[in-house]
Amino acid sequence: MRSGTLEGQVALVTGAGRGIGREIALGLAAEGMAVGLVGRTLATLAETLKACVREGAKGVAVTADVARPGAVREAVRSIERDLGPIDLLVNNAGQVDRSEVPLWEVDPAQWWQVVEVNLRGPFNLMRAVLPGMVERRRGRILNLNSGFAVRPDGHYTAYATSKGALLQLSDNIADSLAAHHVVVLDISPGAVATEMTAGMPMFAGMKEWNSLPYLVAVAVDAARGRFDALHGRFVHAGRDDLAKLVELAEEIRRGDARTLRLRPYGEDDPLR
Repeated sequence: MRSGTLEGQVALVTGAGRGIGREIALGLAAEGMAVGLVGRTLATLAETLKACVREGAKGVAVTADVARPGAVREAVRSIERDLGPIDLLVNNAGQVDRSEVPLWEVDPAQWWQVVEVNLRGPFNLMRAVLPGMVERRRGRILNLNSGFAVRPDGHYTAYATSKGALLQLSDNIADSLAAHHVVVLDISPGAVATEMTAGMPMFAGMKEWNSLPYLVAVAVDAARGRFDALHGRFVHAGRDDLAKLVELAEEIRRGDARTLRLRPYGEDDPLR
């Protein structure tokens, strides 16, 4: 049921034709947000748009490859022309390594394609959207990240590398964005049943998935500003007590906690 708590605001969601992107777009639409839907396949975007309109929301669907800067700039222009300035950017579009093999056995072209989509994609979107947010001195960016960003995995090197780099990118821009009242937050949904994750061999036979409706609720709360105090941080929606993290936000900032760190190599490592 439409509640209208985000009425008058505009969201841009990438990878909105299916999976997590589709469900987040629907969740935001149900709260009254106008939604700009970006993806590569018009048919699936159109289905998401119809579902959002049934929620009573305004929307527009634009096909674009997020790894192409020109296509992204045109998509952002189109969405802002039809819906207005973007208040929330959800960087959800992503790819994963096609097979579980070590680096020396990967298809180099596919490896770099994963990095392009997962890292260059969010960069392109942020580069197109941030000037307006900075000028207006308001806005939120929600990067869908992964636990792979903070733990090594020898079988999904492109995905893990790109997500780790995205996390580092958010960390590096957080201070400059804070000066303009723009929030960036990386959220890991954990293992959620989507077409992409269900096709990964490591999840074969998986029976207990993290809750997709809960992730949508987290995204909606992020749009409302509930997690603004965690600006620049990485949170694991499937594992963290988010209410507790918000409560501890000041302590987290003082201790410079929950930021990307190199793993110490031993007891005598100065980083310890």
